[in-house]
Amino acid sequence: MFDTMFSLLAAEFRDPFSAVSAEVALLRLGGAALLGAAIGFERELHASSAGLRTHIIVALAACLFTLIAAEIMAHGIGAGDPPTTDPLRLIEAVTAGVAFLAAGSIITSGGRITGLTTGAGMWMAGAIGLACGSGLLPLAIMATVLTVTVLWLLRRVSRRIAAEVAAEEDRPGEAPRNDR
Repeated sequence: MFDTMFSLLAAEFRDPFSAVSAEVALLRLGGAALLGAAIGFERELHASSAGLRTHIIVALAACLFTLIAAEIMAHGIGAGDPPTTDPLRLIEAVTAGVAFLAAGSIITSGGRITGLTTGAGMWMAGAIGLACGSGLLPLAIMATVLTVTVLWLLRRVSRRIAAEVAAEEDRPGEAPRNDR
């Protein structure tokens, strides 16, 4: 009896990874995790509200949704179902879901806004996950390198500008400039 029930249950879960091999799926998920970690590590170094774990999970989730969509596109949801899924709807859904999470990281207090860069990093991690899930690993790597470079390099530029503005406003006898 248990053998029959197990056989029926096993048959319900058709051959996994038929659109993408298990090895390729693992490579894509691993790539998404590593690339999401690169952005999350930079955010973690600067004590952001969303750091290493959040960025890894966002990238992994986006990658997984893409792999699931590939399976549905290849075989439909159930046995004999024709594939009727629009892959652009997947991108829209992942983008909307990640945007919801990213918006939650943005805080407004007393005219000061924080968390925008963290939110943007989460959004990028989602895009990188979509790229990995689609098999576009070189594109995902390029986006990750550029994102980490922008986060690291422009942090230094932003600090330098802020220091110059603060020094300019602290000079005695001079009126502050409002032409920024």
